[in-house]
Amino acid sequence: MVRVQKQAMTPARLVRPLVILCAMFFLFYNAMHGDRGLYAWFRERQELRQLNEQLAQTKERREHIELKVSHLRDGSLDLDLLDEQMRRMLGVMKKGEVVVLPDGGNTAFTYQH
Repeated sequence: MVRVQKQAMTPARLVRPLVILCAMFFLFYNAMHGDRGLYAWFRERQELRQLNEQLAQTKERREHIELKVSHLRDGSLDLDLLDEQMRRMLGVMKKGEVVVLPDGGNTAFTYQH
């Protein structure tokens, strides 16, 4: 016949599983919430997506400005663009002329003398 002895629960016997459990909890917590954890990875991806959108908008705005500047250079001076810029910045117009600026403000100036 086989005898089964029940071993007494001593504090020394509980230390090893408790240490392993604490180590597993520490590693899991840091894998989720740490500086290089899963949540930080999602935040970084979201920030990268937003920065890429800002970069695309900035590039588009820069290309638009570069195009305007290239039209104002000596070799390729666009007289219509120069005239539009002059009217916009200085408010210059001829007598009896109506100027409508296309900037969504629907602003119209009339010079009457």
